[in-house]
Amino acid sequence: MRRFKKRYKRPKRPYDSARIEEEKKILEEYGLRRKREIWVAEDILRNYRRRARELIAVKDKEKIDLLLAKLKKLGLLGKDSTLDDVLGLSVRDILNRRLQTIVWKKGIANTPKQARQYIVHGHIMINKRRISSPSYLVPVEEEEKIEARIKGG
Repeated sequence: MRRFKKRYKRPKRPYDSARIEEEKKILEEYGLRRKREIWVAEDILRNYRRRARELIAVKDKEKIDLLLAKLKKLGLLGKDSTLDDVLGLSVRDILNRRLQTIVWKKGIANTPKQARQYIVHGHIMINKRRISSPSYLVPVEEEEKIEARIKGG
């Protein structure tokens, strides 16, 4: 039986009221199902920032260009970005690139939760390919190719 690696870390202080309130706002704003989705986004961000800090220390031009190209492709950074911009990213930047958020912001769905429902039920296609994961991070070139196949409604 295959063991899956955990994609997130739990908060060090589980009962920190400021963090809990902030997470509640994010849950409501992005229509997330559970706090684990925020923690996964935080982990993705943590890994990019860690890589950026290592590259600032090493100054390997090739690896710096690879990291910046990947983040530009995902739409997290602009054209003339540097490693300092990677360190300035926030969890909201990652959450804004999720398929669920993009479907809602494009107006295909009326609310973030409705966008999630459309995705999970298989009504959203990218490049004629059905994507059923609301957490899919949409690259910039695929953003225009999102379409809805909703019967009836």
